[in-house]
Amino acid sequence: MTSQAVDSCIPEGTNSEYLKYRTPLVSRYASPEMMYNYSDMKKFSTWRKLWLWLAKAEQLKEMESNLMKIDFDFAAAQEKRVRHDVMAHVHTFAECCPMSAPIIHLGATSAYVGDNTDLIVMRDGFDILLPKLARCIQRLSTFADDNKDLPCLSYTHLQPAQLSTVGKRACLWIQDLLMDLRNLERARNDLRFRGVKGTTGTQASFLALFDDKLVTEMAGFKQHYLICGQTYSRKIDVDSLSVLASLGSTVHKICTDIRLLANFKELEEPFEKEQIGSSAMPYKRNPMRSERCCSLARHLMCLIQDPLMTASTQWMERTLDDSANRRICLAEAFLTADCILGTLQNITEGLVVYPKVIEKRVKQELPFMATENIIMAMVKAGGNRQECHENIRVLSHEAGAVVKQEGGDNDLVTKFLNTEVKPVLTTYADKLSGTARLDL
Repeated sequence: MTSQAVDSCIPEGTNSEYLKYRTPLVSRYASPEMMYNYSDMKKFSTWRKLWLWLAKAEQLKEMESNLMKIDFDFAAAQEKRVRHDVMAHVHTFAECCPMSAPIIHLGATSAYVGDNTDLIVMRDGFDILLPKLARCIQRLSTFADDNKDLPCLSYTHLQPAQLSTVGKRACLWIQDLLMDLRNLERARNDLRFRGVKGTTGTQASFLALFDDKLVTEMAGFKQHYLICGQTYSRKIDVDSLSVLASLGSTVHKICTDIRLLANFKELEEPFEKEQIGSSAMPYKRNPMRSERCCSLARHLMCLIQDPLMTASTQWMERTLDDSANRRICLAEAFLTADCILGTLQNITEGLVVYPKVIEKRVKQELPFMATENIIMAMVKAGGNRQECHENIRVLSHEAGAVVKQEGGDNDLVTKFLNTEVKPVLTTYADKLSGTARLDL
């Protein structure tokens, strides 16, 4: 379809912003602070700060007063003319700082502004994510403490295994999130400034002009990388996105558990009064927040492939085939992690537990839960472990057939009482207490 044909399909007066692709990460999910962190204003004003930190004292005031005065239309026209984003913004900055124009970008490289800005933005991105992750951990910790004494079925292979508690299961989630907190803090603190280095990382013309340590400190970093090519090592991007991908796997696991428990009707994420679960089935309460987290986490986990491929294909001191890729994957990784943590916090602040449903499910499976202990009691009474296991296995499968094939109740205890297991079972039952006691 030609552009003229497309134009003819568009109603007159339509807002032009709706005619462009907009990533859902920005239009639907990400927080204002993370969107700003990866905005053009943050990027290009940081470029200007980096030029400011290199400037001579007499030009500082003029440059500093124009850091946020960015004519994006002029910059776009310049980039179209020179086909170079950094030089386009050099000209744009010089346009509003005529006294400083002679020294803007003096001795600098594109990587000086580009790479150092990426490092600053990633550091600030981690600073946005870490408090959000800590809040999710705190909310889940409160939930775990509130439900530490509520017995529930635990599962292996998604089959009922043994008794646990709702709080204990939440502790599994918390433990993984604490590892992610450690990993994000470590990745954030391991970031260094690229520093003031020349075209191939040798400092070259910089050496006589600038104090690397001073510029590093002005950027808010304690250290800079001693060894660089034209760019900082792209393995640094791998390290940063690895911890975000790992966080994605944790959140996917947590929200998958919540989705399964919602199917069991044991646990639900928040569901608002007027929320619609399905356009066709009005009774449905779909776990849409958890589904969103899983969907976005899948994207986050996949993004690690980009920096891995980029790091592996950097020829000698660098190539430019990293540039377009990094514009997408770095921003999307932090924006996606931000979306996920914001949604996870909402989930963890409003989890709803249904104790009666949990109790009913426990009672249905409790005779099976007790079989391992019964076998041990039979062995202590003189039985052979393998023979006891086989007898209990046969009776358990018979009881399971009653439930699955006939839709009846679990009659395993009745079957025990009609066999030679009864004497041992009766003795053992006296030792059972609380919710685990069998009514004989």
